[in-house]
Amino acid sequence: MTAYAKGLEGVIANESALSNVEGKEGRLSYLGYHIDDLVENCSYEEIIFLLHTGHLPNQTELTAGKKRLRSQRNLPEGVINFLKTAPKGANPMDVVRTAVSMLGLYDERVAIGDPDLQKDAAIAVSIVAKIPVIVAAFQRFRNGLELPPIREDLGEAAHFLYLINGEEPSEQATKILDVALTLHADHGMNASTFSARVTIATLSDMYSAVTAAIGTLKGPLHGGANEGVIHMLEEIGELDKVDDYVEGKLSRKEKIMGIGHRVYKVLDPRAPHLRKLAIELTDELGEPKWIQMSERIAEIMRERKGLNANVDFYSATVYYSLGIPTDLFTAIFAIARTSGWTAQVLEQLRNNRLYRPLTLYTGPAELMPVPPIESR
Repeated sequence: MTAYAKGLEGVIANESALSNVEGKEGRLSYLGYHIDDLVENCSYEEIIFLLHTGHLPNQTELTAGKKRLRSQRNLPEGVINFLKTAPKGANPMDVVRTAVSMLGLYDERVAIGDPDLQKDAAIAVSIVAKIPVIVAAFQRFRNGLELPPIREDLGEAAHFLYLINGEEPSEQATKILDVALTLHADHGMNASTFSARVTIATLSDMYSAVTAAIGTLKGPLHGGANEGVIHMLEEIGELDKVDDYVEGKLSRKEKIMGIGHRVYKVLDPRAPHLRKLAIELTDELGEPKWIQMSERIAEIMRERKGLNANVDFYSATVYYSLGIPTDLFTAIFAIARTSGWTAQVLEQLRNNRLYRPLTLYTGPAELMPVPPIESR
């Protein structure tokens, strides 16, 4: 009998060299490089290059890679018009999903059923470059502001913060966002990556695959968890209310956002980096209560449930402290993960096989005659 695992838990569906998520050991690596070393020694642009090409760039390759990314930031006029007229109260993830789908309408390189890896690699770079601009443009337009002129002299993290705020960010803010993007770039066969690979496996196109991934990431059980963390902290309000809040949640068997992980059985290896950044930011801003509340929640959950904080738990405080609106948190996750999605799509195309799992049928065992409509 074919094995059955609800939610495909523990099932190996494909091969990938891109990221290795070792849940029991609490390790994450991209193409054999430990995440700690990458955060310490590489920029997010180097991570994009690594995921797309399979090796870290030398200086000449990095310079050329940055130039390619920066030259692809301009959006088609039709997409700009959509972003200007989208409902101001729309979920940013819905806007990003629709805008990315629209990008495919303006790209003559798209070919359904006839993949061209060289063209697809170029499209991948274009999408990675444009998604930050889409997010920033919607944020500006919904607040009645124009989008600042696109620039090619700023890196990915700095350019996004510049577009959002209308001024160049500090070196510290740029470094913090750069680290956050690196940590979120790829993460094995998570739900959104699976969506992207299933979509491209039909020989659809890169835009369709990324659109599917964005729709998947939107869910609160995936990328939306970081928004839930800030909502939770705002609901608690003060440090002295944390214990009662958590105890109440536990007594009602309700989930504490940002705690625990589907794969990691020990501490999420990305969490300490974001925790460090969150502490630095809140100390600088003189507003330590958010990280203090977070630390107390994490302490209680470790003691009571043996569960650790995950990457969403601290990324929420980091983004909040950077002044980024709460409803953009998941969209920033999408900005980072697009580098991984597109790399996973390219890898899928290099050795493609259509995904077609089975279903365990639980309906009637015996076939039944169809009764006449008047007797139903």
